Amino acid sequence: MSITENVERIREQITEAALAAGRDPKEITLCAATKMNGADAVREAIRAGVTCCGENRVQELTAKLAENAYEGAQVHFIGHLQTNKVRQVVGKVSLIQSVDSSHLLKAISQEAVRQGICQDVLLEINIGNEESKSGFQAEEIPEFLAHMEDFPNIRVRGLMAIPPICQNPGDNDNFFQEMCNLSVDITRKKYDNVHMEILSMGMSGDFTAAIAHGSTMIRIGTAIFGARDYSQVHNT
Repeated sequence: MSITENVERIREQITEAALAAGRDPKEITLCAATKMNGADAVREAIRAGVTCCGENRVQELTAKLAENAYEGAQVHFIGHLQTNKVRQVVGKVSLIQSVDSSHLLKAISQEAVRQGICQDVLLEINIGNEESKSGFQAEEIPEFLAHMEDFPNIRVRGLMAIPPICQNPGDNDNFFQEMCNLSVDITRKKYDNVHMEILSMGMSGDFTAAIAHGSTMIRIGTAIFGARDYSQVHNT
């Protein structure tokens, strides 16, 4: 199937999942995860109606920006961001979804101050408490958000999570529900510079379950662009 056909199919699945959960399909944003896909593939996805692209790697982001690959859509940074590459991302994307530590948030804030802008971010939660993954622990978040007034050039717009890889449908339902509960709890409280509008969770293999548990943004790569060929990746 073509990229256009894949986007149409995913849109249909989003609608079905949202309606089954008693939600409005318009509440769910499809973010196309464009990692390892060239500018032409990104442009085709945008022509098919994708309004948000998510990039995992700074080098790819920079190259595709130079090619105007994202024209007509927002671009988010969704991968692990090293502090020494913050300058290449802040101000270049509308949302940094993967803020996984206070150290990174401070670096983003400093760069936003330098540029005289307000950078929108999501806080990444390590909801499965996996040692192999970065991210805040859920129990850390209330205390952390209580100090957001110290970062006037940062606006937290929600949460992001990547639950553990699941083997069977439903395996991650409890993690999705925990994320939803955390988002609702934060919404009930009043924190400076915090607007709990986005709950980014769900990927190609589990996005319908994520929608059933309150996701407002799904990050889809393989189901749009096909399987990635990692044999072409070279470490330098």
